[in-house]
Amino acid sequence: MAELTTNIALSPGLRDALSGWLQHIKALDGASANTVAAYGRDVARYLGFLAAHHGDAVGVTAVANAEHGDLRSWMAAERARGVSARSLARELSAVKNFTAWLVDRQGGDATAILSARGPKFRRKLPRPLTEDGASDLLATVGDDAAEDWIAARDIAVVTLLYGCGLRISEALALTGADLPLPDVLRVAGKGGKTRLVPVLPAARSAVDRYAALAPFELSRTEALFRGARGGPLNPRLIQLAMERTRLRLGLPATATPHALRHSFATHLLSAGGDLRAIQELLGHASLSTTQGYTAVDAARLMEAYENAHPRA
Repeated sequence: MAELTTNIALSPGLRDALSGWLQHIKALDGASANTVAAYGRDVARYLGFLAAHHGDAVGVTAVANAEHGDLRSWMAAERARGVSARSLARELSAVKNFTAWLVDRQGGDATAILSARGPKFRRKLPRPLTEDGASDLLATVGDDAAEDWIAARDIAVVTLLYGCGLRISEALALTGADLPLPDVLRVAGKGGKTRLVPVLPAARSAVDRYAALAPFELSRTEALFRGARGGPLNPRLIQLAMERTRLRLGLPATATPHALRHSFATHLLSAGGDLRAIQELLGHASLSTTQGYTAVDAARLMEAYENAHPRA
């Protein structure tokens, strides 16, 4: 945390408070290391702005009792330096979270900060592949591989992303201890949270074929998916394999590894899957995140309706 506030005029008490808050969200809220780092940067920039805005070292009292004018000036400064509405909304969320935590422990009146409304922005919807597009991609993603075992590896990883809705980091976190894949796989997701995911026969077969062809010992304590030299597989190699495949198939640039996870959820929803069940399968902390797939499906249905019933 020290590097975040080295050049900011903060009181020792406020530095300690920021450090304590980051430890809190990591330990109790289960935030990932990347999330904690991002929150720390967001709040440190806000505190730095307050220090410059007031022309003096900023302390706990000043932050706990910040006013609407302080927040409006900070938001205007952030937009002026090119921060998007989406990113500013995320920053504001971090500032509110820190302020609420600070006031709860130190006292103060945070009404002005906690009641502030973030900038409006248009939420980006997931861009899933069509079912045919996903099927074609799985069938051809290994075609350019230099060796059969590498082709089997790429197919296995991509099949897990689409067939089980895994994040690429979750698939690459599997070890030899996960072989053979069980009927229900325990997955460690963001923030260390675990969830249970059913494993389709196609995914199990793809992983079994890779394991049979892999030229390395897939020990229980080491990464299941390996690079050409035997080390843990770099996710960039899967991204490159998908880039080559989507160019060959004429798929859009949005056909990324993460798009396969979106496709998994969208196709389940289209087939009548329950939104709550899909939320659990994806490991979303909030149903609102999963509800984005409802909008995707509705948009697709409306497009089909428009094509079937063109306006005069």
